[in-house]
Amino acid sequence: MSAQDLRRQSINPGPTQAMYDSLHFAQATRVGNTIWVSGQVGIDAAMTPGKGMEAQAQLAFRALQTVLEAAGASLADVVELTTFHTNLRGEMRAFARIKDTFFPDRYPSWTAVGVTELALPELCVEIRAVAVAGCGAA
Repeated sequence: MSAQDLRRQSINPGPTQAMYDSLHFAQATRVGNTIWVSGQVGIDAAMTPGKGMEAQAQLAFRALQTVLEAAGASLADVVELTTFHTNLRGEMRAFARIKDTFFPDRYPSWTAVGVTELALPELCVEIRAVAVAGCGAA
């Protein structure tokens, strides 16, 4: 691998650049083919949280997909998920059903963590991921 291949790249698609500038974090960081995606939450383009865990999970997975695409990867390239839940036991089955619509096979490693709060009081789930670009190709 050349030094060019190991260059660190910050990934901030479209409107997320403002978060990078104000809160000082990248939506993802890519080095070589490995991509570390920051926690994605269930907010819409107007920064409004979805109503309930299922809507927020859908929005968060779509945001994850958008960040991965900006980094040159896809959901198929995800090798690890870490999810944070404010109601882990109460909503795990419903969350898993939604997760499985985005990962219908070749499931990534997954760790689910119960937490008391997330960045906004209305949030109930946050999803972070590690991907290896190109590894999900059939």
